[in-house]
Amino acid sequence: MLDLIILSLHYFICFLISVAIWCGPKNVDLHSSSTGGAELEPDALVFIGKEEDIKKSQRITAKVDGREIIVFYHEGKFHALDSRCYHEGGPLCRGEIEDIDGQACIVCPWHKFKITLETGEGLYEGINPLEPSPTPKWQSKGVKQRIHKITIDSGNIYVSPPDLSVSFDSDYYAEKYKTGGELAMGK
Repeated sequence: MLDLIILSLHYFICFLISVAIWCGPKNVDLHSSSTGGAELEPDALVFIGKEEDIKKSQRITAKVDGREIIVFYHEGKFHALDSRCYHEGGPLCRGEIEDIDGQACIVCPWHKFKITLETGEGLYEGINPLEPSPTPKWQSKGVKQRIHKITIDSGNIYVSPPDLSVSFDSDYYAEKYKTGGELAMGK
């Protein structure tokens, strides 16, 4: 009988440890070859990585103020955006970059929404039904995706923390996935 009590106590303690691990802090940076560790610099800029490393990988994800962002290197320029699509939170780090009407755009892998790297505008192809023979043209939905200011200093890439006094559609998913990041990308 004593063995049964000890065994039950052992399983109960293991259960409590499992719950503590499961419910514990989720704001831990897990580093992989494509995820950058961000460090806060004295002038409020967040160090993302070395310029040459990002040029080689073409993209890197990092956390800035708990918010997951993605930094792209495309056609000689660096761009930083929230890593989750403004539409339904698709993982932009898995998207392809396309040239759309002269603008570099990331295409969300979930629903193919197109977002300009330069401004964060959502693009769609629409027609004007009042034209005699309407032809589809690329049009802007306005700025939907938060972009982040990049600073390059001595071969290091830094991102400014977001100005949350201005709201963007992507803010909802940036907040929703703050604790999960790349780990919560399933769909």
